[in-house]
Amino acid sequence: MQSLGHEVRTTHLVAENAWDVDRRLPPQEILARDMAWLAECDLLVAEVSGSSFGVGFESGFVLGATSKRAILFFRREAERHISLLITGNTHPNCTLVPYGSIDELPALVRNQLGVQS
Repeated sequence: MQSLGHEVRTTHLVAENAWDVDRRLPPQEILARDMAWLAECDLLVAEVSGSSFGVGFESGFVLGATSKRAILFFRREAERHISLLITGNTHPNCTLVPYGSIDELPALVRNQLGVQS
């Protein structure tokens, strides 16, 4: 997404020590930071195969309290283990995008963002 000119606020989460780094901050600071990011964003894009309460909260907030879109990617093989609140979502601003292999993601992301290959 960054190579397509989009700002990704959560790139720090791919770091090996992301869990530990966030745990050094007070929970209220994490909430304020993440809510500010949601307020600033034009679109929520999330990978929900291993969805967490945080990702569920964020997607629910965006879809319930704003008019913003959410694109939720998930591995087909994980679908039976994902919350039905995700896979059953029919909100008009929510797009669910299953994928079989990580190699498919670049094209799927471009397609969802309306970028021609």
